[in-house]
Amino acid sequence: MKKSLAGWVPIVLATLAVMAVTAVQGVWTERWGTKDVVAELKRDSELLAAGFPREFGPWRMVAETAADPEQLKAAGAVGHISREYENVDTGVHIGVFVVCATPRDASGHTPDRCYPSAGFEIAEQEHREVIPLDDGTKAEVFAGCFKKPGETLRILWTYAATGKWMAPQIARIELANFPAVYKLYAIVNETGMQRGDGTRVGLQFIADLIPEFDRRVFQAAGREREGESSADRSAPPGGDA
Repeated sequence: MKKSLAGWVPIVLATLAVMAVTAVQGVWTERWGTKDVVAELKRDSELLAAGFPREFGPWRMVAETAADPEQLKAAGAVGHISREYENVDTGVHIGVFVVCATPRDASGHTPDRCYPSAGFEIAEQEHREVIPLDDGTKAEVFAGCFKKPGETLRILWTYAATGKWMAPQIARIELANFPAVYKLYAIVNETGMQRGDGTRVGLQFIADLIPEFDRRVFQAAGREREGESSADRSAPPGGDA
C-alpha cells in the first residue's frame, strides 16, 4: 500500500505545479480578472486624451508628433499621446510619449528592445532613478542612453495605474492587479549636451509633469468612479428606471 501511495506523489506534485503555473498565467493575461478590462482601458484612454496637459511649469507643447503604428501595436496601446514640449526658460525640447495599455502589453515593449531595432545601440544600460516631488512623495523612473552616428538619446520611462509612478523590476507582475496602466516616456536628444545634462533635464521634466498629470487624469478618474458608485447606490432594485 505504501509503495502504491508513493507512486502517486510525483503525479500529485506535477498536477499542483501545472495548476500554479496556470493561475499565474491567468493573472498575467487578465483571464481571471473580474473587472471589465475593455471598459477600463477605453475610459482611461479617453481621460488621457482629454486631460494630458499642454502646459505645465515652464513647459509648453510645440507639436503633436506622429507615432509609429508598429510601435503602438507592439505596445498594445489602446490610447496614446505623442508630443514635443519646449522649456520657455531654457529653450530645451523634450519628446513625450504615453500609452494606455494592459500591464502585460505595456511591460513587454521597453526601449532596450525597440531602439536597437531602429539602429541605435545601448550606450548605457537602464537603471532606476528616484525623483523627489513637491508634495513630499517620490516617483521612480528607468533611465537609459541610446546612440547611433550623430544622435544620442536619453530615455526615461515610468508606469502608473494610480497616482504612484513606479519603475518595477517585473512590471507585468507588480501591476497585474490593474486592468489598465499608463506608461510614460520622456525622450531627450542629448546630442551635444554636457555629460549628465540629459538626465537632469529629463528628471526635471517628469517632476514638473507628474503633479499636473495626476490632477488632470487620476483625480478625474477618481471623480468618475465616485459618480458611478453614487449612481449604482441610488439605482432602484432590479435596475428599473
